[in-house]
Amino acid sequence: MTQVLIIGYVWPEPRSSAAGSHMMELIHCFQAQDWQITFASPAALSTHMEDLSQLNVSSVSIELNCDSFDRFVANLQPDIVLFDRFMMEEQFGWRVEKQCPDAVRILDTEDLHFLRNARHQALKQKRPLVPEDLFSEMAQREVASIYRSDLTLMISDYEMQLLNNQFGVSQDLLHHLPFMLDTQILEQPRPTFEERSHFVSIGNFRHAPNWDAILWLKQQIWPKIRKKLPHAEMHVYGAYPPPKATALDNPKEGFMVKGWAEDANEVVRNARVLLAPVRFGAGIKGKLVEAMCNGTPNVTTPIGAEAMSGGYPWGGLIEDNAHDFAQAAVELYEKKDLWHSCQRMGDKIISQVYDRQPLSEKLIQHIQLLRDTINSHRMQNFTGAMLRHHHHRSTQFMSQWIETKTRLADLQKTSAADSNETE
Repeated sequence: MTQVLIIGYVWPEPRSSAAGSHMMELIHCFQAQDWQITFASPAALSTHMEDLSQLNVSSVSIELNCDSFDRFVANLQPDIVLFDRFMMEEQFGWRVEKQCPDAVRILDTEDLHFLRNARHQALKQKRPLVPEDLFSEMAQREVASIYRSDLTLMISDYEMQLLNNQFGVSQDLLHHLPFMLDTQILEQPRPTFEERSHFVSIGNFRHAPNWDAILWLKQQIWPKIRKKLPHAEMHVYGAYPPPKATALDNPKEGFMVKGWAEDANEVVRNARVLLAPVRFGAGIKGKLVEAMCNGTPNVTTPIGAEAMSGGYPWGGLIEDNAHDFAQAAVELYEKKDLWHSCQRMGDKIISQVYDRQPLSEKLIQHIQLLRDTINSHRMQNFTGAMLRHHHHRSTQFMSQWIETKTRLADLQKTSAADSNETE
């Protein structure tokens, strides 16, 4: 039986983040092949994490800079190892290659962290993004991780082109994999235009682009909407709201910070319009997919809609400044014909771009091809071989130094405790 090891940056939380949902889609895809899955992570357990045991997925807590992982992975001998974000490949890639050299190593980027960070810095400086912003230390780390991997899953085709054009990454190392959805959700009953009310926004508050979007919405966009629609309310949902977020709650202004949504589909489905004023970020936006799945038209920004529609007309309206964004929100909220038109376009995008059956079939075919041709595939990626050689050696020595230092500190604590007991 094929053994798959997933090394998670965090434990999957499908009801808290799009990344968590995407990870669960991958797990279900692998399980459909009757592959045995082990999920390991150095992260602390969380309140909203998925109960993987209910899916017959083994969960293992692992440690950074500790040779216990070597014994664990050597004993497991996985056929496929999936690294969740480049930081996990940096930490554990050399150990996997040393103990399981024949395992196919796959990197799941979720989004390009260096692109998100570059856009954030440009926004802070109130200027457009320029190409020089992309050539950062984070980009060097992330692109190197992509080269070291046998295959990298890219949720955004825009980011695939960016890697190819700006950094020379071969398309042979990349695989486009957006959200894999059960499109039968489009057949479920939906509230009508008249049955819906208010605006909704949703997103994990720990994700910096979401927090920035809520602030922009509260301070500049919502007052303009509220002026035109004095009876409308803005309902803001998201996991892990900090005090600074709950402090934005103001019923008199119709701005309600609701926090955790037990059923995100329900709150999105009953809203008339979803607002996603995303000013920076990367990847594709789970909240917008969620909106289209539930027949809820949206207003977002060019970055929000980036790489999401597969070339089809957008399932809502797109604006990039507060005044036009608010005007679009009012228009979509009031005009029934426009609302229905956007809803139909959203249905088209979901059915054509995010159908899990063809997406999962292409992914499995690609992985199986890699397993059959892994040696020749790696020979064609000499840059990756060089980066693995130099990175893995330096990372190995640094990790072993940290491990030794930690052990010495523990021994000193034990020795001091013994001396105190003797005295």
